[in-house]
Amino acid sequence: MQKEIMDYKEKDGKGPLWTNQMFGGMPAYQIWVQYPMNIASHGINLIKTVLPDPVDVVLLYLLGAYLLFCTLKINPFLAAAGAIAFAFTSYNFIIIAAGHSNKALAIAFCAPILASVIMSMRGRYLLGGSLFALFMALEIRANHIQMTYYLAIALLIFIGIEIYHAFKDKRFAIVGKGLGYLAAGAVIALMVNAGTMWTTYEYGEQSNRGKSNLTTDKAEEKNGLSKEYAYGWSQGVGESFTFLIPNLYGGATSIDELVKPESNLYKSLAEVTGGDPTGAIQQLAGQLGMQQYWGEKPGTSGPYYFGAIICFLFVFGLLIVRSRIKWWILGTTILFMLLSFGRNFPLISDLFFEYFPLYNKFRAVESILAIVGLLFPILAFLALREAQTEGKYEQKELVKKLTMAAAITGGFALLVAIMPTALFSFTSANHPQIVQALTQIMENNTAMAQKIANALIADRVDIARADALRTVLFIALAYGLLWALFTKKMNMQFVYVLIGILVLVDLWQVDRRYLNKDNFASKSDLENHFQARDVDTFILADKDPNFRVMDLTISTFQDASASQFHKTVGGYHAAKLKRYQELIDKQFSKSINQDALDMLNTKYVITQDRQTGAYKMSRNNTAAGNAWFVQKIEFAKDADEEMKAINSFDPKREAIVDQRYKGLIDLKKVGPGAPTSMIKLDSYHPDHLVYSYSSPNDAVAVFSEIYYDKGWNMYVDKVKKPYFRADYVLRAAQLEAGNHTVEFKFEPTSYYMGEKVSMAGSILLIAFLGFAVYSEKRKDKVRVAQA
Repeated sequence: MQKEIMDYKEKDGKGPLWTNQMFGGMPAYQIWVQYPMNIASHGINLIKTVLPDPVDVVLLYLLGAYLLFCTLKINPFLAAAGAIAFAFTSYNFIIIAAGHSNKALAIAFCAPILASVIMSMRGRYLLGGSLFALFMALEIRANHIQMTYYLAIALLIFIGIEIYHAFKDKRFAIVGKGLGYLAAGAVIALMVNAGTMWTTYEYGEQSNRGKSNLTTDKAEEKNGLSKEYAYGWSQGVGESFTFLIPNLYGGATSIDELVKPESNLYKSLAEVTGGDPTGAIQQLAGQLGMQQYWGEKPGTSGPYYFGAIICFLFVFGLLIVRSRIKWWILGTTILFMLLSFGRNFPLISDLFFEYFPLYNKFRAVESILAIVGLLFPILAFLALREAQTEGKYEQKELVKKLTMAAAITGGFALLVAIMPTALFSFTSANHPQIVQALTQIMENNTAMAQKIANALIADRVDIARADALRTVLFIALAYGLLWALFTKKMNMQFVYVLIGILVLVDLWQVDRRYLNKDNFASKSDLENHFQARDVDTFILADKDPNFRVMDLTISTFQDASASQFHKTVGGYHAAKLKRYQELIDKQFSKSINQDALDMLNTKYVITQDRQTGAYKMSRNNTAAGNAWFVQKIEFAKDADEEMKAINSFDPKREAIVDQRYKGLIDLKKVGPGAPTSMIKLDSYHPDHLVYSYSSPNDAVAVFSEIYYDKGWNMYVDKVKKPYFRADYVLRAAQLEAGNHTVEFKFEPTSYYMGEKVSMAGSILLIAFLGFAVYSEKRKDKVRVAQA
């Protein structure tokens, strides 16, 4: 996705704000953009420069969580164990392996943000407010709005509980002052990220998360994502038990365990094939979905595993922690788990989707569990802090409640290990269809088909049983250590260190299933990852600076690989322009509209011979070019009519224009383009295009560039002129007669004005932090003097 941006960054020293490398062209805001006036950008760049990826993110996980646990006044050794518990939660490593670096960064800043809120609410106003401004600025700059949004919901619940108790305990002055400093910190953080947020908001309104332009498609959402798309990755209700037993639902979508000779499926298929059945297992996995994972998601990179010991201590915390923070953690955890279920438990999710602001802008609702992955360790280690508070609990009571927690968590895991099928089916929703398809493959041998299906279930059971026993072992070890601590048979610090080591070993072993040496490649391999095919090399030899390619050998509109070599009509991005998505749905999904390809200046089409596998390239001789004059204008009353009109039309001769733009076209002056008229692209830069034209009379020109009026300006001979949209997604303009130069420049106010606000916010942030550090040092001197 970044290919064109980075090429021009290397050439110009500054990346463009627009790229034409995919979907005909789109703003670069959600791909890669520099924000030099944003101090948070420089902070993140410094971290990434000093530390290699992914060491930088893992250290941020650890340091941020350690600050949080220290803020909660937890023993430093225990705080270190808590930091490990959060940092090594499986999801935090799975997203690193999946390449979601922005999401990982956003999650890393959640813990220190919560720490700064607690500081402010507990009376350390200046330090808490300034740190909140710093970490929130970094959080927003990480540019994963979805995770920031989920964090904001959790913080609002926390602050609501604090306000309630402030009124109840008549101490609102303290909490009110803390809220004032947090509000100031929030304003500064927003100012620091003004450019980022302004451009994101502006683009969001025009993206596939914004309002629909069409009304004829009843399935199309009027605003935000479709529910089906948003709920695509919903956590299965039963899958929540993977918090405790990682591979209860088979782990990741893979066949790693199934292709081992000792697996039941391997043995049963070996009887059928008479040899190594690995190829058969791969084929069945691809065609029928016979995988280890059997949950509700279309696929998964791994489970949400919080740790056997952490779940055990979380339940212990529910039994002994008395502070209001427990009720915040419990209430938020329950709400977030219900929201993570999405389509699997729509009652709560649908309420949020329909009525909660911005909630319908995000997909993969299971991601909200990343916040729960922080809440579990907090309550777990608060429990140990409470247990060690002098005089708060009697020894017998502690041991009793510890035993109850171990019985609940360890007992459940033991039950899964002893009789797993009593609690879980280990069959996916499409299991009957799998059996039916196997029966056909086995030439109606029902017994053999059922045997193979049962072998798959048996393998899933074995995988779950192994992890259940593993969970029982770690809970037993933790229970033994804590029993020894509470009965004063072992030293506290020694036990805390051992608990930390056990937590690390537990989580590390699971994390390595998803992030290990196989995920890393040498730099040279990475540089040679994309190899140009003969067809790519041929097309690259075309010196025309701006044409498009349609690669039909890949999932054209779900694969970014073609963007490595060409400006493509397809590509991949989770937030493409709404109008372009509608064009894809109506003109390319069921069948390819040649007229639409032509208007997008699609010069080459790549195909593949199904028999030989050879790649073929065909030149589209009817491609309209970079710009052209049209003979007539057809007006459409709305987007529906405009979309219908481009189903079949001659883009070189006519332009379909929404009637709202009638005021920008003087039909009396515009005549058919003369044979001598010409317009051509003289200079190409992703965000600055220069054309020259010659016409004996006024004419309407259409440009094969994507219309986006939130920044693109048109100049004729350096004078700014209006332009309009044509053919649903393209730019067009009425041009005066004569010989002239036309320039399109991408000059978004949201970026340039936003940068000025960011500079002011960055200055305020530095001043806020400086004053906080100065005040803290003064307080320390006073305390020392008084001592």
